[in-house]
Amino acid sequence: MARIAPSILSADFAWLARDIRSIEESGGDWVHFDVMDGIFVPNISIGIPVLQSVRKITRLPLDVHLMIDRPIRLADRFVKAGADWLCIHAESDTEENTLACLRRIRALGCKSALALKPGTPAQAAEPFLRDCDMILVMTVEPGFGGQEFMADMMPKLRQLRHMLDRENPGCLLEVDGGVNDRTQAICKAHGAQVLVAGSAFFRAPDRKAFVRLIREEP
Repeated sequence: MARIAPSILSADFAWLARDIRSIEESGGDWVHFDVMDGIFVPNISIGIPVLQSVRKITRLPLDVHLMIDRPIRLADRFVKAGADWLCIHAESDTEENTLACLRRIRALGCKSALALKPGTPAQAAEPFLRDCDMILVMTVEPGFGGQEFMADMMPKLRQLRHMLDRENPGCLLEVDGGVNDRTQAICKAHGAQVLVAGSAFFRAPDRKAFVRLIREEP
C-alpha cells in the first residue's frame, strides 16, 4: 500500500496548524516539508524555525526535503529541529560530501534520503544506494509547486526500483511533483511507494477520499 506525504508548500501558511491537522484527519501518512535556499533552486521557502514549530503540533513523521546547497552544513540542525526523514540532493555537493552527509543523517538516528532532479540519470544514485533509506525521484523541476507532472520520468523510476531491489531492497522509492488523482496510478505502477502531493491534496474537495485513492493498489 502506497503512503501519501502531503506537501505543506501548498498549504495556507496563515493557517498552517489547521492544514497540518487536516493531513492527520484525512489519514495522511507523513508531512512533506520543502526547504529552498534561493541558491540550489531559485526560490526561497521555509527553514529550521518553522520545522521546530511544526514538530510541536504533529506526531506524524516529518519528511524534510532539502533543496539547498551543500546540505552537510545544516544536516545536524534539521535533524535536531525534528526531521524524521532528511532528503538531500545528489546534485547539491560532491560525491564525497553527499556520502558523508547521508551517513551523518543515519548516525543521528534519522532516516536518510537522496533526491534526483529530472535531468539526473538513475545511475547517479548508484554510489549511495546502500546508505539511503529512501530515493526521491523528482517529476517536476525542484523549486516551485504546482508544476505539470513529467511522465517521462517513469522509466527512471522503474530503473531505480530494479537497482534498489538488487542493492538495498528495504529502501523506499518516493515521487514528488505533479502527483494528482490522474498521475498517482502510473507512479505506483512504476514502483513508487511514497507519493508527495501538494496542490492536489489541499485543493481536493474530499481530502480523505484523495488519501484513499493514493493508498489503493495499482
